[in-house]
Amino acid sequence: MHATFYLLLATSLARFLLRHPGGARVPWIIALSAVLALLYALPFLTAALREQPAAPFASGARPTPRRLAWLALVVAVWLVLVVLAPSFGWCAVPLFYTGLRTLPPRAALALVAVLTGCVIASQVRLAGRYDPDLILGPPAVSAIATAVFAYMQRQAARQRELIDDLIRTRRELAATERREGTLAERQRLSMEIHDTLAQGLSSQQMLLQAADRVWDTDPAKARTHVRTAESITEHGLTEARRFVHDLAPADLADGGGLAQALRSLAERESDAGLTVRLHVEGAPVPLPDRVSSALLRIAQGALANVREHADATTAALTLTLLDDQVVLDVADDGRGFTPPADSRTPAGVRGHGLPAIRARAVQLGGTLTIESVPGEGAVLSVSIPLEPQR
Repeated sequence: MHATFYLLLATSLARFLLRHPGGARVPWIIALSAVLALLYALPFLTAALREQPAAPFASGARPTPRRLAWLALVVAVWLVLVVLAPSFGWCAVPLFYTGLRTLPPRAALALVAVLTGCVIASQVRLAGRYDPDLILGPPAVSAIATAVFAYMQRQAARQRELIDDLIRTRRELAATERREGTLAERQRLSMEIHDTLAQGLSSQQMLLQAADRVWDTDPAKARTHVRTAESITEHGLTEARRFVHDLAPADLADGGGLAQALRSLAERESDAGLTVRLHVEGAPVPLPDRVSSALLRIAQGALANVREHADATTAALTLTLLDDQVVLDVADDGRGFTPPADSRTPAGVRGHGLPAIRARAVQLGGTLTIESVPGEGAVLSVSIPLEPQR
């Protein structure tokens, strides 16, 4: 619309110069045209100097005295031009939009009506006769321009509402995901505590009660029970420290990515009784934080199951990075078990580790596969889909 204004202004000036060459009004028309062009461009020039958007053309903003004075000067210079040269009348069409964007609705409609009346008068004066087309044409153009502007405003308002709804929905979804993540983490923590600390404390209680019963009759057996309880206490303390360490996201917070976090986990879990190795296959790809965190937790839970139930000496973590998915395999050479036909805890295996791992995989749209035969170890495979890289 701004370009249209300058095009109409240049066309009107060219028409006047062709129709009235060497006339007395020519210098005034040229000067006023230049002044009008500079006035119209003034907001852009000042905004460019201040490195800010052109405020007078910002729709919906409250008009300031400076903006009103600027619009009044533009309209006044245009009116003088129309009085001196009626051919400048059609420059009012871009001014319709300028008024509609600058003024409140009622004031803008009043300005459009005044500009339309001036266009009618200029066209009648230019033609030198009364013509229905000259009387009805400008109001039709102004009505169309106003209707188009009003429609654009409604569409813009609707778009803003949709964007606000989208932002609000995303915030609600993020809050829901955080709540679900919190609940899932609480469930995992309860399972971890049940399988480690609670079982250890229960064993200690039974051993100490047994020691108390034979303390006078069989002191040697009582001391054996106490030493066994002490060993279980030491193991429980180690588990508690590991448990607290695993809660801290330090493995992923150092910026090394999932592979580095799994390597640190393998080194931490390796000791004299269990050796954990890591293999990484595929080109490194950026993984979402939720996926990296979930796979790290899955690896921690799987290794805890291996240490607790499998009686294994070696475990292997294999991270496979593909374009459309990431796969984590946890294999051990332990005693194995018969995989369940559904998601329930397999027979003979204490605890809730596998259902928790399956729940984490399902939350991310992934799958859990278990391959095991009694006496031949087990392989746990978790596959998480990834959004295609663009």
